[in-house]
Amino acid sequence: MSSAPPTPPRVRRLPLAGVLRIGRPSDIWFKPALSVVVATGVPNLTLLALGRLDLAMYTMAGALCALYAHNLPYAARARALAWLALGMLASVAIALVAASLTSSAVVLVAVGALLAAVQKALCDASRIGPPGPVIFVFISSASLFAPQTIGQVPGHLALVAAAGTWAWLIGMAPALLRPHGPERCATARALNAAAAYAETGGAGTGTATDPGHERARAAAAAAVHAAWQSLLATGARSEPRRALERLVVRAEVALAAPADTDPERLRSWARDLRGTNPVPRVHLASAADELLGVEAEPAVGKRPLVSRLGPLLPLALRTALGCALAGYVSLALGVGRPFWALVTAASLYQANIALTWSRGVQRVVGNLVGVLLFAAVAPLAHLGPAALVLCCLAFNFGAEALISRNYWLGSICVTPMALLITEFAGYQAPGELMTDRLVDTFVGALAGFVAAVAVTNRRAGDCVEDALGAVESAREHAARLIAADRPDLGALQSARRHLAAVLVELRATADAATGEWWQRALPAERVMLAERAGHRTLAATVRRQGLHALEGAQA
Repeated sequence: MSSAPPTPPRVRRLPLAGVLRIGRPSDIWFKPALSVVVATGVPNLTLLALGRLDLAMYTMAGALCALYAHNLPYAARARALAWLALGMLASVAIALVAASLTSSAVVLVAVGALLAAVQKALCDASRIGPPGPVIFVFISSASLFAPQTIGQVPGHLALVAAAGTWAWLIGMAPALLRPHGPERCATARALNAAAAYAETGGAGTGTATDPGHERARAAAAAAVHAAWQSLLATGARSEPRRALERLVVRAEVALAAPADTDPERLRSWARDLRGTNPVPRVHLASAADELLGVEAEPAVGKRPLVSRLGPLLPLALRTALGCALAGYVSLALGVGRPFWALVTAASLYQANIALTWSRGVQRVVGNLVGVLLFAAVAPLAHLGPAALVLCCLAFNFGAEALISRNYWLGSICVTPMALLITEFAGYQAPGELMTDRLVDTFVGALAGFVAAVAVTNRRAGDCVEDALGAVESAREHAARLIAADRPDLGALQSARRHLAAVLVELRATADAATGEWWQRALPAERVMLAERAGHRTLAATVRRQGLHALEGAQA
């Protein structure tokens, strides 16, 4: 018997269309924007009053933690911000100790590259979300090249810790006014996504072949799953949480029966969740609907950190190689701030090569425009230390206001902010700063992309196969429960949650693998069929839970 030859690895085309397209802003863009202004503004203005603006780099290290975790419920946010502050403290500690022990730029670049790889792996494994590892890389790399003695390290770390504590307080402060704010936002996203899916007119059985329908269904399933994860992280089931659960149940019902759903009603509920209005009280049609969302447990327990880090090894290797290469090329060119090239390389790395390429284009364009903006703003910033601080705060706000629309827009503000931060310790010649920034931008982008191409991610295909196996196993388990005469309601609930979770993971894994180079052809048809079958089974579990609940109520 002869077998077909294996499909040769494919090199996919790099996208250009849409890379710079401006999208809609995040629904919570103002939260990180305002938080970072307060978190960095108070310490910097305090140092300004004390005449020690040269120490601002250390307070900014801790204060920038306020950019993170705005999508998390407050209980989970408290833990996440604490770990972020500790991670920042550890990163700065390693950098400062290294800077105090050696002045060799070759050694410092190597330390920075290794730190960047670890930071990339840990941020991706924890799924902490934007801005990801780039803030850690920026701070730790800059700290490596800050003149330092070992005796100064404890005092500088104390400033980092104090600012990190302040950032934690800033991140948790909104809980006093809107204790269920993140859960409300997640529920509103689920309702809007379910409404968008219902408007596609696709059958709930998943037989539609329109790509728009498929995308809307995947987006709605992911939003509903995220809403449940948010609600399940809140602990006690208070009355507001119960009301939110009922709304997410309605989003799930819309996924199961989109033809019978009124999209405008779902959107109306989503609008009512904004602000501090009372959570809408949904009158459910039957006891079956009531039981769909109660006493739910997390569908999939968190995998051990080691197992989550395994698939990220190629990305970590790319980061280490790309950052080291960028730093050393920058040194060879005689650039005085090689850490900028290192940070540029680290900022590129996304889930696959296609996305890395797109981020590289966005980074270069944003930095070029940002350098021009710095040239225009520098005379104003040089009016005095107060003007310098206020300009940095304005760019902090602008970066967060724009970056969710497209990364290059945010980079327009990030670039002049980074250039102005270097002047906290003393005046720098604008021409030299701009030249170094431009050279390091091109060096970092080129070296970073070369490393991404050189380090293949053959595990992407294996991850897709694993995700397919997980979906098939979960679907078969749910199907067996559906076929039972009287399935246990809790078991059916758990099976539905687990199937929804692995379907979301399959879509994310397939999307990531699609943009990779140097790998065998992906089983795109199997992924499509598995998703359709999985969503049909999800819809069947919703209907079966309703039937079972009604029978139980009548018994």
